[in-house]
Amino acid sequence: MMKKSLVLSTALFVVFASLAEAQDRYGNRPPVIVSPDLTAPWVMQLGVQVDPGVYRQQQAIAPDARGATRNLRVRDPAQQLPGVSTDPRVQPVAMTRPQKPVSRQMDPQYLPQMVAYDTPERAGTIVIDTNNRFLYLVTGNGEARRYGVGVGKPGFEWAGSHKITRKSEWPTWTPPSEMISREAARGHYLPASMQGGPENPLGARAMYLGSTLYRIHGTNAPWTIGYAVSSGCIRMRNEDVVDLYERVPVGTKVVVI
Repeated sequence: MMKKSLVLSTALFVVFASLAEAQDRYGNRPPVIVSPDLTAPWVMQLGVQVDPGVYRQQQAIAPDARGATRNLRVRDPAQQLPGVSTDPRVQPVAMTRPQKPVSRQMDPQYLPQMVAYDTPERAGTIVIDTNNRFLYLVTGNGEARRYGVGVGKPGFEWAGSHKITRKSEWPTWTPPSEMISREAARGHYLPASMQGGPENPLGARAMYLGSTLYRIHGTNAPWTIGYAVSSGCIRMRNEDVVDLYERVPVGTKVVVI
């Protein structure tokens, strides 16, 4: 009898001890901390002491190689995370120039403007910087008129020096047979020819380069300016190609780099 009482007492002690431990564990749970900074990492909500400033990004304006300014994402060196480089030459993928348009809004940096531009080329020469998607009409005195352009997509890049051999207003578009075949393989069927007009891919004006199939021309898709989307031609907004067309004669030197 005594043995049974002892076993029963021991069992009751274990039960009450477990209940007390459970109440201690669950009765005083710390409150959930939701960070007021929505850009902070989720671990902050677990009560981990993390400085949210480490994760904030700041906007800065920095000069590029042409002396123009561009937006950069910078991090305070005092808040540098382990393993993350602060070398400005090391750019994350998000900072690389996209090949395809992400919206139909054109970046204002591609609007025509006068800029400082050092070049050995004579005034009146056109220089096209395909990497940065700019066309420069050299005006002399260390300056140039700069326009935004669309350039050849991967596999269609090229460089060289030519002259404008012909100019045309509202040009007819005659796709090369190679382009027709290439697009047909992708399920896109191009016309053998299309008369000039607002829907024509060549836009309002075209300036033909040497004996090549390449042209500086307008576009019916102005949101593609600043991207690598063409089959090698240099495309401009219709407003800009008309402006350039009036400024340069046949025989103008064009340098593509």
